[in-house]
Amino acid sequence: MRSEQAVPKPPGMTIALQRSPGTALHRQLYIVLRDQIVRGSFHVDAAIPKEADLERMFGVSRITVRRAVADLESHGLVRKVPGKGTFVLARKDGGRREATLPLLEALKRQAKDTKVQVLLVETVPAPGDIALLLELEPNGLAHHIVRLRSAGKMPLMVTEAWVQAKWAADITHDSLLKKALFEIIISKGVEFGKVVQEFSAIAAAPQHASLLKTDVGTPLIKVTRLFYDIEDRPAYHLTTVVTPERTRLLMEIPASAINTLSAGSYQHTVLV
Repeated sequence: MRSEQAVPKPPGMTIALQRSPGTALHRQLYIVLRDQIVRGSFHVDAAIPKEADLERMFGVSRITVRRAVADLESHGLVRKVPGKGTFVLARKDGGRREATLPLLEALKRQAKDTKVQVLLVETVPAPGDIALLLELEPNGLAHHIVRLRSAGKMPLMVTEAWVQAKWAADITHDSLLKKALFEIIISKGVEFGKVVQEFSAIAAAPQHASLLKTDVGTPLIKVTRLFYDIEDRPAYHLTTVVTPERTRLLMEIPASAINTLSAGSYQHTVLV
């Protein structure tokens, strides 16, 4: 009897899936295959390994493989051809591009290219951290807005904004369906001066998981921006949460800004 040949695998592919409780095997396999596709280990129109091969390579069941491949297909990364295999699709975004748009222009493009669903508009006492950032008195009022932006039926980002309450009358459910939030604020005579940005990773809480149609605990990217006016007064606080499966953030730092705070820095939180 001939011995079974080893199944070839793309460079860098790992077969060490975590077996601890709470780590879904199909989700891990999906992430491994997705990363290999995105990095080009599988070329466009190339077939990924067959289901039986993936079973042996990763030591998982057929149902686990099928669920992982189904997720790849639902996210537009592969297509299944009956009787032939599963093939890698071309990236819809055309691969990596240059970050050519200034921030406000990028926000305007984002508003134009996505469909917005306004989930919440209210004026309430700001949480302590928001009150501090917006320079409000303790329990001071702020306008709170939560929105979901989607492309077709695919949710892309959840945004949560806290805005000075003095603009509450102009920021309504209906106005947010017609204009982006920053455009409404600019229409009130505000001229933006600087923006402080912070990037972090979070695990999807039930609310974000439900809105973004992903699993609870899935890693998400959180971008926090604090917009100031030209007199260095805080105008509004904006948090955007996205899944790295569908969204990435591009930045371009000009040579003149490399030795400034514009280039960013790592801020470590260490518990001693």
